[in-house]
Amino acid sequence: MALPSFNAEGELPPGVHPATWAEVRQRFGAKGGQRWVCTQRLTHIRELAKRTGFLRRFVVFGSYITAKSEPNDVDIVLVMDDGFHLEDCPVELRGLFEHAVAKGRYGGSILWLLAGMLIGESVEEFIAYRQVKRGGGRRGIVEVI
Repeated sequence: MALPSFNAEGELPPGVHPATWAEVRQRFGAKGGQRWVCTQRLTHIRELAKRTGFLRRFVVFGSYITAKSEPNDVDIVLVMDDGFHLEDCPVELRGLFEHAVAKGRYGGSILWLLAGMLIGESVEEFIAYRQVKRGGGRRGIVEVI
C-alpha cells in the first residue's frame, strides 16, 4: 500500500494513512540533513516503545511527514496496550513517557495513552485530531503497521 502523494501545500491529504516501517523510511528518511536526524530519532523512539512489549499503535504526525526539507522534530502518538503500567516499565524506558524528558532526550513530541483510558472520545478520535493544523484545516498522518 503506497502512501498518497503530497498536495499543493506539501502535505499528505487528510486521513490516517497506514504504511510499513520500510515505506516510512523510504518516503521520509532522506540520507542527510535534519530529515535524516529526525529519521534516526524516530527509529530510536520506535525501538524503545517496542521494547516495552505493550506498543499497540505507532502514529506519526507533524512536519516530519510533509515535504518540508528540514522538519523540526518528530511528533508521535503511542497507543499502549491496557496492560502497560509505567511503574513496571524498565527505568531506561520511562523517559519516553514523560513529555518534557522525551522532548529533550529523544527530540520528539511524544503523546501516549492506554487504549482504554480515554473518557468521552475514542482512540480513533484522539488520533484523528492529530490531523488538525495549528491554523486550522487538516492534513494526513501516518500509522506505522
